[in-house]
Amino acid sequence: MKVLITDALSDEGKEILRAAGHEVLDRKGLKGRELVDTIADCEALIVRSGTKVSREVLQAGKKLVAVGRAGVGVDNIDIEAATRQGVIVMNTPQGNTVSTAELTMAMMLALSRNIPAAQVSLVDGKWERKLFKGTELNEKVLGVIGVGRIGRAVARRASAFGMSVIGYDPFIAGDAGGGPEIEMAELDEVIRTADYITVHTPLNPETRGMISAAEIARMKHGVRLINCARGGIIDEAALLEGLRSGKVAGCALDVYSSEPPKGCPLVGMENVICTPHLGALTDEAQQNVAEQVARQVCEVLDDKPARNAVNAPMVEPDALARVQPYVELAEKLGSALAQLWDKPIREIRITYRGEFAENPLQLITAGLLKGMLSMLMEGPVNQVNALVIARERGVRVSEVTSAQAKDFANLITAEVADGAESFSISGAFFGIASPRIVRINNYRVDVVPEGDVIVCTNKDEPGVISYVSTILAEHNTNIANMTVGRDVPGGTAATVINIDGAVSPEVVAAIKTSPIIFDAKLIKL
Repeated sequence: MKVLITDALSDEGKEILRAAGHEVLDRKGLKGRELVDTIADCEALIVRSGTKVSREVLQAGKKLVAVGRAGVGVDNIDIEAATRQGVIVMNTPQGNTVSTAELTMAMMLALSRNIPAAQVSLVDGKWERKLFKGTELNEKVLGVIGVGRIGRAVARRASAFGMSVIGYDPFIAGDAGGGPEIEMAELDEVIRTADYITVHTPLNPETRGMISAAEIARMKHGVRLINCARGGIIDEAALLEGLRSGKVAGCALDVYSSEPPKGCPLVGMENVICTPHLGALTDEAQQNVAEQVARQVCEVLDDKPARNAVNAPMVEPDALARVQPYVELAEKLGSALAQLWDKPIREIRITYRGEFAENPLQLITAGLLKGMLSMLMEGPVNQVNALVIARERGVRVSEVTSAQAKDFANLITAEVADGAESFSISGAFFGIASPRIVRINNYRVDVVPEGDVIVCTNKDEPGVISYVSTILAEHNTNIANMTVGRDVPGGTAATVINIDGAVSPEVVAAIKTSPIIFDAKLIKL
């Protein structure tokens, strides 16, 4: 598969892609019409902040499966357009955590000790020691807005300097998730009590301008602000006024609303430290993000769940390892359901029972919907757009979880209904390496969910197995596995047969000719 790279990427990442058998198109600086024309034949795109991945670019990528961002911010990518198209967008939040946290600390120290101005003064031949008297970090209050990986890393380092850390995160409720170094609080308390404030949120409609004139007015007189996250989180006009009035003693900026910040009045001010977006620019960070984004792209192209996807269910690596087998089983269940239920699907109810119900289930639900919808429509369906497509088709999706499981440690059941009729299918594991379909409607079965499978409903009486086996033998079709489940003795039963190789439509048609066979369907798993 072809992977297009349009921004600088360390060689280590390119080698990972090539070693996986992918063709690497290294086109640094590719933009405009050239980008649109080139991406039409590519399955993946890797960018940094320099490439604008617009709706036009995404729509031109007819084969596009994934966009990988070698870094954290994805404001240069049209996430909504990617999601509707089923393109997975991934970033690499772990790769530059240390580099950005260390730059934040460097900015804080430089602000406190007037290091840049003192350096310039000394180079000019002056000796102005009293002019550059600073302040200590020890026993100061640091406000961290955004307590993700970088925010927490900053907090750990600030604590080592003797600072008290108070944090707020717009995406974390209450006091959860801050870690032992951070006392979580509301935004207003952080703004009112902190001596230093550093921001570490993504840039989106909720966070753009979240530090504006009103927030600066409530801050301590002499507060110092640091932004090594994304330009625009701090309103630059409000910041300029705060600096001029003395309300803000100083600020350090690595990012700007427009980059490069041509004509920005903040650049060059005496109490402002400016750097040209250096947060991730260390040798270690560049190598880390290149290797991470390359591995993530390889996994997606290998049809594995996406790590660090920003437009798909987020699952931590350890949880992903636990739920991945269930994702694959759920996809098979969804596919089987769509092939066995021959009426429109307006609602699907997914029930999770057992121990695994305590794990993140969004990815499993997405897998089941992917399997189901892939059988019902043309066009790409994956974990990114499965729920969106289901809603657009008018399918209501509900989830139920229960810690109680009677027959299996963990059980997934998908059920659809249409008036008086309903259909359900359940799956479980006989050991983590042995997935099974264990129930079709009321029939207890034991079906390996792979290959061609014939599903019959029939009378529960002698001769059914013999009859079906004879038909298969006459058509030189070998049985790999057979299971029979029934509701009550002498009632109806389900006979399910795994077949070696492919089954022709003639075989199924021949099975259906018997009066003891109510129905027979071929499903492909």
